[in-house]
Amino acid sequence: MSRRPRGKAKKCPAKATRRARVQKGATEARTNNKKAEVVARMKRAKGAGLAEIMAATSWQRHTIRGFVSLLGSKGGLKIESTKNAAGERSCRIAKYPARANKPFPPNAAPGSSLGGVAVMCG
Repeated sequence: MSRRPRGKAKKCPAKATRRARVQKGATEARTNNKKAEVVARMKRAKGAGLAEIMAATSWQRHTIRGFVSLLGSKGGLKIESTKNAAGERSCRIAKYPARANKPFPPNAAPGSSLGGVAVMCG
């Protein structure tokens, strides 16, 4: 049995438009996702409590703690953690002068809402 020579495979037009849409969306900063919601709540003067973030995002406690930890270690943000009289912990993002040698947090472009802010979790 002889093999038939094959030409180039035709690309599906639906996949091509989907690829173009994904590539276009990858360059734009998303502000309507859960990560952006958590960062926005933590940027407030009083910060955000664990229960408040859980209600807003429907994340579990360990997911929130992991995300806040990543903001500090890989995101380059400084996180201040405080406890109130009831023993509830709240975290907020502390502002500091931008450093030239520190890269921007993942998925953040220069001039975006995450640029020039630092994190450390307690």
